[in-house]
Amino acid sequence: MAPHVLLVDDEPGLRQAVQAYLEDSGFTVSTAPNAQVAWELLERHRPDVVVSDIMMPQVNGYEFLKQLRNDPRFHHLPVIFLTARGLTKDRIAGFRAGVDAYIPKPFDPEELVAVIENLLRKQEPPSPDVVQQLAEIKALLTQQGGVPRKEPIEIDLTPRERSVLELLAQGLMNKEIAHRLDTSVRNVEKYVSRLFAKTGTNSRTELVRFALEHGLAK
Repeated sequence: MAPHVLLVDDEPGLRQAVQAYLEDSGFTVSTAPNAQVAWELLERHRPDVVVSDIMMPQVNGYEFLKQLRNDPRFHHLPVIFLTARGLTKDRIAGFRAGVDAYIPKPFDPEELVAVIENLLRKQEPPSPDVVQQLAEIKALLTQQGGVPRKEPIEIDLTPRERSVLELLAQGLMNKEIAHRLDTSVRNVEKYVSRLFAKTGTNSRTELVRFALEHGLAK
């Protein structure tokens, strides 16, 4: 089944042009002229990605995004802001509100397609390797006698890195960690990569064993 994109923009010409390009690129597209209509469509059928303008009458893009993030059904729904507001402060406001990507107008439609495809890949189920590593982590936590403790060591970890490490040691997946910490999966991936570098490990299983052995996680 083709990925479903919900496009929200109050400019009819742009809405039609973007819809045509996305459909030609293999997506199913629903359109809405404002946030109220978009919400009605969301209630009937959850899309795979939302592409929304910011400057809209009545309910703007930031308010619409806040509604999405406050609803458990749509908390992790990928959202792209497609807007003429390209100032740095506007982009920062969008990211702080929980947007996944930000494309200022005028834009290359091919870039929009690439961003959508990238976000969809991040929503895919974990690879067999990750599933295997999660199973090994849970086995470590339940094995008789636990993981042997070595001499505690000090590693310079940020508070967020420590939080991610604790949740990894509980056997949580990146998506679950992102939900617990109210951040994006992309950020969790960055923290995990930093933890690999700081501990000299190469997989989740090695990282969790190292953390448990050296008292970095409970």
